[in-house]
Amino acid sequence: MDDFAAIIDVRQFASRVKHQTIFAVWGALSPGSKMLLVNDHDPKPLYYQLDAEYSQQFEWTYLEAGPERWQVEIQKTVVPPADRTTNR
Repeated sequence: MDDFAAIIDVRQFASRVKHQTIFAVWGALSPGSKMLLVNDHDPKPLYYQLDAEYSQQFEWTYLEAGPERWQVEIQKTVVPPADRTTNR
């Protein structure tokens, strides 16, 4: 199995804390690192939330897609630095 900085099995968490737990782990990832998310349903709403807040800063890969367990590899991608070129 790939090297993951974190593995989160959110099936063990109450619904109200799932996303905050996932985002806390996401925030701690270094660029290039990845986490494994395990859930009992398709976490597509999480994908849309990540895309809204961190567009083009992650890669989402299904490793297992149901029907009883979903596993998703979420990698924090390296964001290119902003262009700091100035007119002189």
